[in-house]
Amino acid sequence: MADAETARLCTQIIQTHFGPLAAAVAFALLTRGRLSLVQLIRFTTLKPRTVRTAVLALVQHNILWHSQTDEEGEMLEFNTLECLMRLRFGRFVWQAEDMFGPSAAEIVQLVLDHGKLRPPDIISKLSVYDPKSSSIYSQTLYKLVTAAYLKPSTILSHNSPRDKRIKYEAEEKAKISGFPTAKELREAKETAEARLKREEEEAERVGLKRKPKDQISQRSSKRKVVDGEIVDDEVYFRVNFDRFNTHIRNKLIEMAVRERFNESATLVIRATLKATETKQKSLADARSDPTSTSAIAMHIADDDDLATGLMTSSKKPSNASLVKDYLTMMSSADNPTPAGRAASFVSLTENKVHVEFDIISRRLRRRVLEAVTRERHGDDGVRIVRLLLDVGKMDEKQIAKVAMMANKDVRPLLSALSSDFIISTQEVPRSADRNPTRTFYLWHVDLQKAYSTLLGSLYKTLYNINVRRQAEQEEPNVRAVLVKRERSDVAQNENLLSRMERDVLKEWEAKREKLTVLELRVEEAVFILRDLDTGSNNDL
Repeated sequence: MADAETARLCTQIIQTHFGPLAAAVAFALLTRGRLSLVQLIRFTTLKPRTVRTAVLALVQHNILWHSQTDEEGEMLEFNTLECLMRLRFGRFVWQAEDMFGPSAAEIVQLVLDHGKLRPPDIISKLSVYDPKSSSIYSQTLYKLVTAAYLKPSTILSHNSPRDKRIKYEAEEKAKISGFPTAKELREAKETAEARLKREEEEAERVGLKRKPKDQISQRSSKRKVVDGEIVDDEVYFRVNFDRFNTHIRNKLIEMAVRERFNESATLVIRATLKATETKQKSLADARSDPTSTSAIAMHIADDDDLATGLMTSSKKPSNASLVKDYLTMMSSADNPTPAGRAASFVSLTENKVHVEFDIISRRLRRRVLEAVTRERHGDDGVRIVRLLLDVGKMDEKQIAKVAMMANKDVRPLLSALSSDFIISTQEVPRSADRNPTRTFYLWHVDLQKAYSTLLGSLYKTLYNINVRRQAEQEEPNVRAVLVKRERSDVAQNENLLSRMERDVLKEWEAKREKLTVLELRVEEAVFILRDLDTGSNNDL
């Protein structure tokens, strides 16, 4: 079951993409949890055939998990994260085109439209009007599969990972003799997680197969097969969201470096990320694979002048030495303290460079928290939040003293921050009866609670943006112009529209663009709080 804001947003997404009948099925699963097909028919009050068709469509698009159990039979569960990821489909298509060209964008868009497809179906649908282009699509499909932008759809991807995790944890706990300790329970959980991850990796290794020896020729090797591998035509492929999300994370890191340092430092961090880009498969990595300064320097263009960002002598140093200087600066080598490490972007160990994804992600999430606090409670609220994050639990008098604020100003501000769940209280009773008059109340920042609350607020904002866009589109004047523009003659020549209709259309497009920009900004904050939180469980 999802919370109210997440359920509303997911239902709205399903209604936009699949229609009201599928939205009714999704709403029942979101509000009631996992259900059987019989229960789903009863709660939605729809015809069995309609519910079955909606379930098949949602399973095809990986939005529903289904599992077979001995106690309950076949159960259906809503995959919230998969549904929310549909807000980024446009960005994924744009990324594919930017990296591999228009043919890759067409393949990714086709797979997103159908959920999962086999290679022959992909090539036949795209080359229906131009059969000669099938070789181009085959080459691009091979690149997308080998680079893990498309991954095979396996049986595990249709089962809830939570069920597997619970089952494996129970098996590991059964091996413990006697009363288990906290350490043994933690080890059992880690073993179950590792087993589940290993099974997923093994299941996703399919997709490429060795080409038969009689088909390997000099001509074919030049076209798409270099090492004798081809894409397996019997495997269904789906889009690997994690692979595309790594590029969004890298862009955020570049923006953070640009704000902190300068454009030259941005070029260096971009080259560092580019040097390890092929091995960045998931957002769960705490740090990048090691690379060297020479490998980083190779990804910097010759016309990039790195010396402009540093105070150097008259003699222009080499790019390799400048790269090393920038990496030293971004690793906070001049501040070997916990605070300096928390502010670093990279780490240098034995001439090896690592990009610290986990440290940067924590800093980005904290920046979002401070930005929301500043918007709602001003600079004084940010001062209190930073104080509690740095020091820890403090009572009201200590906060007022250290923050150099009057008690009459601190008390209402603490109450306002607590009402927004940005800060929390810890009760420390001085007597066994827990009398409030004999209890200390310490204030602190529960980051997971604060991030979860902010995430719900962002989901509510995304829902309101979509409602506003739909309301603007359904205005009578705008609706009439949009319907008229869909006519074949008007689509070919928009001069058939009157001047007033063109003004209405221009105003509507301006509003839609503003709402889209706002949606992208909110979705970026969602990405930072949810997807970059590698320590949380995203199996919603």
